[in-house]
Amino acid sequence: MALTPSTMLPLGTPAPQFALPDTSGKTVSLADFKAAPALVVMFICNHCPYVKHLQAALAKFGKEYAAKGAAIIAINSNDAENYPDDSPSRMKEDAKRFGYTFPYLYDATQAVAKVYRAACTPDFYVFGKDRKLVYRGQFDASRPGNGIPITGADLRAATDAALAAKPAPADQKPSMGCNIKWKAGNAPDY
Repeated sequence: MALTPSTMLPLGTPAPQFALPDTSGKTVSLADFKAAPALVVMFICNHCPYVKHLQAALAKFGKEYAAKGAAIIAINSNDAENYPDDSPSRMKEDAKRFGYTFPYLYDATQAVAKVYRAACTPDFYVFGKDRKLVYRGQFDASRPGNGIPITGADLRAATDAALAAKPAPADQKPSMGCNIKWKAGNAPDY
């Protein structure tokens, strides 16, 4: 497992546009969430041990924060040709198995990962009502094998702040996980 940190996109960055298919083939776009007071974007996949470590917690977070009014989406940008566990059909299986109630989108061209400057799975972004970035970083300090309980404390604090239109916590630590599996010749230079 190569540990890759998130790039820490600059705070205040407007949410980049996207229009991607979910696990049922329906196209989901940024505009679909314009009324939500906060938007959480998660770059995840199916096979990464760091994501696997959080899958049940991500499902719980999704249900809890959707009930609070936040819009939550997950995006898989991995190369499914070379990593078949990350194919759309396997995404559909994982969404069902873990009870994801948020849209789980597939970024086949990897263009959305690039505009978000996503680097790893998992990678988390929180945008306020104005769709400007208020948080980018880790779910919490738990990693596979480190013995720290999974709480989602960092992402929860940032999302709670965005929902309340208050500043996000200043201490934002990068997420860590597997690098996004870029297609040959498609890796970004960030």
